[in-house]
Amino acid sequence: MSRAQPVQHIAQTTFTVHTRGRSLSEITDRIAEAVVASGVGTGVAHVFVQHTSASLLVGENADPVVVADLERFFARLVPDGDPLFRHRDEGPDDMPAHVRAVLTGVSLSLPVHGGKPLLGTWQGVFLYEHRHEAHQRKITVTVSGH
Repeated sequence: MSRAQPVQHIAQTTFTVHTRGRSLSEITDRIAEAVVASGVGTGVAHVFVQHTSASLLVGENADPVVVADLERFFARLVPDGDPLFRHRDEGPDDMPAHVRAVLTGVSLSLPVHGGKPLLGTWQGVFLYEHRHEAHQRKITVTVSGH
């Protein structure tokens, strides 16, 4: 006896985030909107930033000091203008921005349950802009499931 399998559904949307320069911008609500619009109740949301000098991360969204601490840590780990880097086509923050993006990653997979992203109590999704100048960053959310 075979069981009917639930129909797999896939939806994809892209939105733009206007950054104000090097900073973390919480995008949890925008991702939740994309998941709700997809109609998927249980599945996975894949989030991807289409740039090489910005990244995505899941971090604490309750205490703003955490965001400031992360930036201080990355300033120490990957300082602007480090003589190690030869790629400086767009200034002293160019190559450090690429390194920061590689270290933090350009995509995330989030479980979807009950029609929304399944995050912990203090977790939020952030776009991390690694350049000093403001930019427009495109985020693509692909939701699959049933």
